Amino acid sequence: MSTAKKFAGQTALYGVTTIAQRLLSSLLTPIYTSAYKPSVYGIFTTMFSYAAMLNAVVSFGMETTFFRYLNKEGANKRQVYNNGFWVVFLLSIFFLLLTVPFTNVIAGFIKIGKNTSQAEFQTYVKYFIAILVLDAWCAIPFAKLRADGRPVRYGSIKIVNIVVMVGLNLIFIWGLPFWLKHDLGGSAWVRQWFIPGWIGYVFLSNVVASVTTLILLLPQLLQLQVRFDKAMFIQMLAYSWPILVANLSYIVNENLDKLLLGKLLPANISEHEVGVYSACGKISIFLSIFIQAFRLGAEPFFFSHAKNKNSGQTYARIMNYFVITVCFIFLAVVANIGILKYYVRNPDYWVGLDVVPPLLFGYVSLGVYMNLSVWYKLSDQTKYGLYISGIGALLTIVLNVIFIPKYSYMASAWVSFAAYTGMMVMSYIWGQKNYPIPYNLKKNLAYIIISAVLVYLSFSVFKRNIFIGNGLLILFGLGALYTERNELKAIFNRQ
Repeated sequence: MSTAKKFAGQTALYGVTTIAQRLLSSLLTPIYTSAYKPSVYGIFTTMFSYAAMLNAVVSFGMETTFFRYLNKEGANKRQVYNNGFWVVFLLSIFFLLLTVPFTNVIAGFIKIGKNTSQAEFQTYVKYFIAILVLDAWCAIPFAKLRADGRPVRYGSIKIVNIVVMVGLNLIFIWGLPFWLKHDLGGSAWVRQWFIPGWIGYVFLSNVVASVTTLILLLPQLLQLQVRFDKAMFIQMLAYSWPILVANLSYIVNENLDKLLLGKLLPANISEHEVGVYSACGKISIFLSIFIQAFRLGAEPFFFSHAKNKNSGQTYARIMNYFVITVCFIFLAVVANIGILKYYVRNPDYWVGLDVVPPLLFGYVSLGVYMNLSVWYKLSDQTKYGLYISGIGALLTIVLNVIFIPKYSYMASAWVSFAAYTGMMVMSYIWGQKNYPIPYNLKKNLAYIIISAVLVYLSFSVFKRNIFIGNGLLILFGLGALYTERNELKAIFNRQ
């Protein structure tokens, strides 16, 4: 089997489970946007944005470090697994000590708007502390499943997590109100504690799902030994902390705009604007699913093939088809936005649909950057990941602070695109100097520019006309197939 086919197969396996997981999860967006006003959805977004950033801190970038050390020559795989897990475990205990005694102070800091009390935010904080710690304990066992080549078990556990979370959300949002409305058996007991329309049930559902995941990962947890290799431990920390900063900077780029919207806009509109921006941004899920599936398959593949003679050519070929695919999805989502907007059920949110093209374009740049980042991970120069993501985060902060007060969430959408594009360019330039990979720059840029022009025509010139948009999509697809016809024949003819 050719290397390209093997990579595609591994990515497809993760892709199927990732798509199933994300599709189940995505059912919640139309449910949330129909059940909650934009201002309430803004609280939901704020809490998950803070959680995403803290999750990077607690996990300490140890997943990437785990894969790197697992594939080092002569590595003791059991010891790498032990070290990786216990680092995360100790950090999570430290995190508990720093947060649990100060939940009231934390709630006061993150509170936005004027419609929700600090006491409620304090409850939300407690839920999220539990979620963060439980998810941190699951991170390295999940990485081990990926390293062991077990995408089916990996995906099954992820899907169970989502099924539990979605199921509980449906019970709290629809099931119990229906139960009470029709005064079914036990209604008197339910009325004693149930709070209709309370967003806290969403967070509680996540806690239960995280506990379920930890239980399902017990076979991997039972393989752990309370044993440290001190020398390896120090080396792993030295490798990992730039990854931590890089991951944190990336997550800042993903989430800080929503937090800044909540802080920089007037209190009477901040919750609403955050809710509209976040909900419309969810339409980009169709591109982010592919990027996530690619990362899950690519990271262990890149490390395991680093010593191959033609690894550079393989990485370049993968980049080529990655760019074509993300550009195709970019154009497909915009071409069909007239249909996809119903993913956000409540028309009150649709005022923010203009954020979708720049957010999607930003995801294209982010996906390319993730692909490019292989150079500093394979060459143990993770400090460059720190520099690149740090500059990206700085751009995100400064430009949002400057432009949000005047342009609200449209500023955030374009700043996201600018930051990811800047990171992509920096990674390419530094990568070619320090770990050259023969990417086809002209061809990849041509695909990106052509897709951007077609998106502009579809969205702005032809006013989201679904027939013209899909005509442009077909034209792009046929052009890519014609351009790549010889390479595709060679791949499929290879055994």
